[in-house]
Amino acid sequence: MTEIASPRQAGITHPANLLTIARLIFAPLLFWLLLDAEPERGASWAGFGLGVVLASTDFLDGKVARRANVVSRSGAFLDPLADKVVILGSAACLVSVDRYWWLPVTIIAIREIGITAWRSRWARSGLSLPARKSAKYKTFIQGLALSMAVMPSLNDEDTLLAVMLWLAVGWTVFSGVQYLLDGQNALNTTGE
Repeated sequence: MTEIASPRQAGITHPANLLTIARLIFAPLLFWLLLDAEPERGASWAGFGLGVVLASTDFLDGKVARRANVVSRSGAFLDPLADKVVILGSAACLVSVDRYWWLPVTIIAIREIGITAWRSRWARSGLSLPARKSAKYKTFIQGLALSMAVMPSLNDEDTLLAVMLWLAVGWTVFSGVQYLLDGQNALNTTGE
């Protein structure tokens, strides 16, 4: 029987972490592209292209880490941070240029900030919860909704874009409730 090696610790300069850091560095450029396309309500092929590249780094950083069989505390912190910066920043820009309505974006923001606060609380209790598949789907659906909103070819498809945004809100709330229940169950199990 072959023994599976346990993951080794990776530093901040590991390629997986550098991909995540690149996502954070280039996020302001994406925001500028969305705001600069204001007459088109955030829609531009440059913004769409950069958004796709940034989303690709989210997929690639995990793949690189798994291939190298590494884990990283900095990566575990930076990856969800980068996701939240790109998603919430882009959504706020789209509210600013009247592409998105503030209510669904506010619901997404409250969930993202709230779960981050709960994760910090749980971490202080020594509890670390792995992400469920529903959270990964949530990030994908949020990214898809944002990508569609910045595509110039969908500029006049307000109903479709609103449906996609509300679908993202639904997944966001659903995965947040799951996360809260998982955390509460884990705390109950450990006797907190």
